[in-house]
Amino acid sequence: RIDIAAPMAFWSFLLVAAGAFAKAGAIPFHTWIPETAQEAPISVTAFLPASLDKLLGIYLLARLALNVFILNSFTCAILMVVGSITIVAAVMMALIQHDFKKLLGYHAVSQVGYMVLGIGTGNPIGIAGGLFHMLNHAIYKCCLFLSAGNVEYKTKTSELDNLGGLSRTMPITFLTTLIASCAISGVPPFNGFFSKWMIYQGLIEKGKSGGVLWVFCLAAAMFGSGLTLASFIKLIHAIFLGMPSSGRRTTDDGRRNEVSWQMWLPVTILAILCVTFGIFAYQIPLKFFIKPALGAGIAFIGEWQTLKAALLLFAGLVAGLIIYFLGNFKSVRISDSYIGGEPVEKDMRISGTEFYNTIKEYGLLRIIYKKAEAGVFDIYEQGKALVFGIGGFFQYLHNGVLPTYLVWTLLGMIGLFLFFMR
Repeated sequence: RIDIAAPMAFWSFLLVAAGAFAKAGAIPFHTWIPETAQEAPISVTAFLPASLDKLLGIYLLARLALNVFILNSFTCAILMVVGSITIVAAVMMALIQHDFKKLLGYHAVSQVGYMVLGIGTGNPIGIAGGLFHMLNHAIYKCCLFLSAGNVEYKTKTSELDNLGGLSRTMPITFLTTLIASCAISGVPPFNGFFSKWMIYQGLIEKGKSGGVLWVFCLAAAMFGSGLTLASFIKLIHAIFLGMPSSGRRTTDDGRRNEVSWQMWLPVTILAILCVTFGIFAYQIPLKFFIKPALGAGIAFIGEWQTLKAALLLFAGLVAGLIIYFLGNFKSVRISDSYIGGEPVEKDMRISGTEFYNTIKEYGLLRIIYKKAEAGVFDIYEQGKALVFGIGGFFQYLHNGVLPTYLVWTLLGMIGLFLFFMR
């Protein structure tokens, strides 16, 4: 392995890591993913940005950290900072999206931050958590994109404002989306929680060596997980639980029902994997996928009893359902509003897109959002502007005037003369 303390090794690592970031979609190489998610067919999006690109980019970064370079504390700090910024910045952009495909695209970027953060810890449990999260992301993000494709296929739109009330007509798609949303948000006992829990442990283990950076990174990871849940509450409400849009279109046959089994079966399998890889994480994914790839043992700081937790959560869910259905048998007296109350208008509809619109109006966030919408943080657009600017300058010099060419020829000859006469 190469000691990264040498300047050449350090810059070599950064350049190769930049390629891994661009492939995986970490900030600032992220802007192609939301645009691709919005414009490309769902099948392409589920295969490339959601799964394959993450697998290739993050696996390359993990191999650099495990087998090629010996990372020092400064290099680990760079990876941890990049991961933390990616988590928070991308999920903040996802919160305000009105197109569910673009929203999922930003979450594909945000989840890369957890993978980079786990690898940046430099310890076995953190790196294992990053790799496990990479695997989990391929599962639940494919499920989310394909479920979104089912919705778009039936409604002919991806605008959240034009959707609502699909839980009754598309129950299987609703259930698979709900499970995958809980998984990506880190809700136990799903697979996303377990991999995030391992990354948190890696950060705590990193803190034993001193410093305070791990505290901020841990806070960013947990804060990002909370915002992810908030974002998917918005998505679930807007598509499945809110009141239907009066202008919603359907397929040509005019029916509002579930998609065919060829379309709901794949997302159902992926949703089952989200549950299985969460409850049986020790027995299946860690044993057969993560530990062989890591080539080292994983020492957990604490132990998460997955099966016991799942049983307790299931018992709580059953109790809640019993209470809910028992409430339907209770007679309720309906009376007119009084003392300041007012009746709800029949055509009053609150879309999930209204949940977090006020975020864009807060002082500093308002400026950041405006800059982001203008493409200031788009490294590809800024690079293109730089290239066109340089090209425009040289185009101005290439003006067809002979004396100008003679001056440049003379200056070039003088420069060569001074160079060789040093």
